[in-house]
Amino acid sequence: MNPTSYKVVNDLVSELLADIQEVLGKRLIGLYLYGSATAGDFDMDISDIDLLAAVASDITETEFSKLEEMHNNFAQKHPRWRDRIEVAYLSLHGLQTFKTERSQIVVISPGEPLNVHDAGYDWLINWYVIQENGITIFGPNPTSLIPKISKDEYIEWVKKQTALWTERAKGYAEQSPRASVAYAVLTMCRAMYAVNYGGQVSKNRAVSWAKKEFPQWAALLDLAIAWRKRQWEEKQESVGSELQQVIEFLDFAIDYVLNK
Repeated sequence: MNPTSYKVVNDLVSELLADIQEVLGKRLIGLYLYGSATAGDFDMDISDIDLLAAVASDITETEFSKLEEMHNNFAQKHPRWRDRIEVAYLSLHGLQTFKTERSQIVVISPGEPLNVHDAGYDWLINWYVIQENGITIFGPNPTSLIPKISKDEYIEWVKKQTALWTERAKGYAEQSPRASVAYAVLTMCRAMYAVNYGGQVSKNRAVSWAKKEFPQWAALLDLAIAWRKRQWEEKQESVGSELQQVIEFLDFAIDYVLNK
């Protein structure tokens, strides 16, 4: 199985599929890869592997315990990929009704252990990305499981999510970690790209586009990329004197997205 051009990613995804099938058996309906691994812009040092596991019905307590053990074992076997694997386990009903209902979703994601949440319309961007360029690892085409999401719906939701950053940005201080600030800057680049083209691209591609479109911010965007690349060894490094420029960029980006 070679779903991507990255052998390491292919091997890891193949192993994860076998592990998940061992736990869920025929209750696993489909497994879908999305994110930078499918866009040809995967960074072996920092990118995450993002997967959706479509399940016949909600994950049971017994299945949760087995999945938790499986993911812990996987992380021990592949320490380089600890905190870089995201798998969302959602029922067919949850996928089919996410626009109108909230359903149980079991997720393991960077920085968080396997846990139970509820998911609804707030996962629209993830499902849109799968709809547009996700790769089927196992099961039917995802468009048969997820209701059609229009480009207008996607852009409208990007705008709503961007509006939330107005308050988040106020919480940053000179002591804020560089990695956290870099995430905000790169997220806004993706949002600006999204409202222009109706698509989700990798952080690197969004930044490359933004540097050409808004050259006045190129130096800051290069800095944010550098902070992101060094995030694992610089978790405690603070943004310091660059904070004011970051805040100005976030204000600019938010205004751009909301008024596009």
